[in-house]
Amino acid sequence: MLTAKQHQLLLFIHNRLQQTGISPSFDEMKDALGLKSKSGVHRLIGALEERGFIRRMANRARALEVVRLPDTNSEAKPSNVLQADFGTSAPESSPATSDTIDIPLHGKIAAGTPIEALEHQDSFLSVPQTMVGRKNCYALEISGDSMIELGILDGDTVVIESCDSARDGEVVVALVDREEATLKTLKRQGSHVALIPANRDYDTQILEQNRVQVQGRLVGLMRTYH
Repeated sequence: MLTAKQHQLLLFIHNRLQQTGISPSFDEMKDALGLKSKSGVHRLIGALEERGFIRRMANRARALEVVRLPDTNSEAKPSNVLQADFGTSAPESSPATSDTIDIPLHGKIAAGTPIEALEHQDSFLSVPQTMVGRKNCYALEISGDSMIELGILDGDTVVIESCDSARDGEVVVALVDREEATLKTLKRQGSHVALIPANRDYDTQILEQNRVQVQGRLVGLMRTYH
């Protein structure tokens, strides 16, 4: 099954080939799908090629061939992907829909001992529009097991709303000493901040407030079963 973006791109390529006999450029595909960079197009092309919907034609630049079209225009979510929403319900102005949106994927974050600050990679992840609403969001891959009692496992992908403040009890991306990022539950304790794990084998970190910078709060989770 195809995601909404994959389906949209496949039909765009097919229609352009039918009209002109020439496949569209990556810039044209990026603009048609409203993506921020061509890396998102490369990822979608690779996914369509792997699923046998398109084929790259050898010895010809910018040449794509549509091998087949989906049996139906309806779009279904893959049955092997778990999605969880940790945020509030979608805004009234964002009606429930199966459409997806591409958000930046910024590498790995520790759900255990803090690791290096977020790696800004030039890649994107498709997530349900209803998960993010109109929020400014990005995605991170979880490394570690300190949040397993909240159902956040090593290898999961979390969706984060970009923000610089959070309420006590929210799960946040915390940047410690401007060098290391970690995912923990936030709680203020006077002039200190507690970064609380969800695993009884880990200790809570108590740090001075000026050592901790909130970079976002958890709003969703996606898990793929291979």
